[in-house]
Amino acid sequence: MNFLRQKTILVTGGTGSFGKSFVNYVLHKTKAKKIIIFSRDELKQYEMQNTLLGQGHDQDRLRFWIGDVRDKSRLKLAFNEVDFVVHAAALKQIPAAEYNPQECINTNINGANNVIFAALEEGVKKVVALSTDKACNPINLYGATKLASDKLFVSANNLGGKRKTIFSLVRYGNVLNSRGSVIPFFQKLISENKKLLPLTDKKMSRFFIKVEDGVKFVLNSFLRMKGGEIFVPKLPTIYIKDIIKALNKNYKIVGIRPGEKLHEILCSREESHLTLEFKDHYIIRPSNWGKNIKNYKTNNMGEKGKSVLPSFEYSSLLNKKVLSLTQIKDLLKKIK
Repeated sequence: MNFLRQKTILVTGGTGSFGKSFVNYVLHKTKAKKIIIFSRDELKQYEMQNTLLGQGHDQDRLRFWIGDVRDKSRLKLAFNEVDFVVHAAALKQIPAAEYNPQECINTNINGANNVIFAALEEGVKKVVALSTDKACNPINLYGATKLASDKLFVSANNLGGKRKTIFSLVRYGNVLNSRGSVIPFFQKLISENKKLLPLTDKKMSRFFIKVEDGVKFVLNSFLRMKGGEIFVPKLPTIYIKDIIKALNKNYKIVGIRPGEKLHEILCSREESHLTLEFKDHYIIRPSNWGKNIKNYKTNNMGEKGKSVLPSFEYSSLLNKKVLSLTQIKDLLKKIK
């Protein structure tokens, strides 16, 4: 990752599962000059700082900023002399978003807009924002706010004028070893000696990615991006009932929750005319790409993509790569 040599990178929501792994990877694997963790929870920052410094990391490479993406003036201060931004801050819990819609909108939409304009005004070179499968054909408020956020970041590439800031997005599925993921939830129930694990539906499937793979994919997206793309990694499908079997437990059917889907979609059929397939990922081009001189079929790493079929849909149901019970068990051992 030579592009980070002597550069400053900032991650919003930097004390979350992704942020912690991202910062740890950048500290170990790159020559970044400075890594800024921007978040609003002082306790999490304190704990993260103590952990990193306890591991012998250089204090001079780390900066911890308490702030909220709802506060544009604070973002502008934090973005001063920053080269790259990863926007990971969001309200993500679906039930909480349904019950507190204004708060979700303020963070996920208005906060995204603040990140965009702070980056433009401070001359940030590149911004990669984290999207979610829930933003594709959304059926809940969280997904709707993330879809709006995605649209803001894509269109932000038209706002720069003489400014050189470019914006892209990364969209992937459930993170295996993150807070709120189904696996830690099941493991917690097992530790509490629960006999049966809750299963919404026997057919339910999900895309899964390890957090460290998500970090690498985001960093590679900085190298690949031309601006306006949504990057989607190729991921395996796992059926939730198979996770329970791999944990050697039985389940009880509890029914699908409000705002929940049976299967995930990362690239919709309606976007197939904008979707390009690469060796290990897809991109969804901005809808105005035909008027844009950018050639998205060859990215900035020289990788070449091809158009998908008009009927193409990248969903966990139609995905050809499905993990077997043995593969899931092996995966659980690695992330334990």
